Amino acid sequence: MEFKERDFTNQFAKSTILTRIRENLRFILIALFVVILLWGTIFQIGTEEVGVITRVGRYTRTVDPGLNLKMPFIETVHKVPVERQQKLEFGFRSMGAVDNQSEYAKDGLRDESLMLTGDLNLADVEWVVQYRINNAYNYLFKVRDPESTLRNISEAATRQIVGDRTVNEVLTIGRTEITVKLHQLIQEICNEYNIGIKIEQVVLQDVNPPDPVKAAFNAVNEAQQEKETLINQAKSEYNKVIPKASGEAKATLQKAEGYAIERVNNAQGESARFNDLYNQYIKAPEVTKKRIYLENMTTILSKLGNVIVTDQNGANVLPLLQMQLNKDNTKKN
Repeated sequence: MEFKERDFTNQFAKSTILTRIRENLRFILIALFVVILLWGTIFQIGTEEVGVITRVGRYTRTVDPGLNLKMPFIETVHKVPVERQQKLEFGFRSMGAVDNQSEYAKDGLRDESLMLTGDLNLADVEWVVQYRINNAYNYLFKVRDPESTLRNISEAATRQIVGDRTVNEVLTIGRTEITVKLHQLIQEICNEYNIGIKIEQVVLQDVNPPDPVKAAFNAVNEAQQEKETLINQAKSEYNKVIPKASGEAKATLQKAEGYAIERVNNAQGESARFNDLYNQYIKAPEVTKKRIYLENMTTILSKLGNVIVTDQNGANVLPLLQMQLNKDNTKKN
């Protein structure tokens, strides 16, 4: 009897639970439908993205970052990273960083980077194209595969520009010009195709000769670098010697000009003095002669030292000499 009562109790409990589930099933389905509806209606666009809304495959609008609404089950959101800088690598692929050092791989990419130059030589060119999506509509709907198209455009443009230059230019002096031309050409083709991409920068990562001739090319580069070093040293010596010599020449010329001016001025002064003296001489010839004589004698006698003037007999010369000697000894003591 106890066993039958227990079975009856269990059956009654199960029927009660099923009855409650049937009563609440409608509410559960309604809640589930509301959740699915909200899930398909509300969506979020990141700060670096814009959302392109299509309704049954047809473009309708573009929405900005943040929370947005769309019609569920009918409209689809395509998120496009318009503010993120992206890049394409050619001739190598980045494998990540190990111990703060980037690792690269070239396996199977030799045909992508090996190019023929204008002088029929080969060069192994590795480069990077950095770009940004500036038109989400064109990026999604104008070209079937924009990234693959950009890769093909970049490779074709690089082969064209490298093919117009010698291997020397590609390896050394022409790299900057190649980068500028490549940037311009890729952007022009992208604009022509309406891909919706803006090229930010083109970087020649590495340019090398093929492995079989790398040693010869390195020797040539070393010789060119040594040549440039010697030229720079010669220019440095030139800049040291020539300006100094020019300065000394200018100084000599200035001294000569100053000397010439001084001589001319002195000559003019002497000429004016002589003219003045001549004018005075005309007025009083005897007085002028005597004055000139006395002035000249004063100048001459002052340079002779001791002067003794005697008469014709020279009578009193010795006492005068003795007195002069005594005077000199007194001064020394």
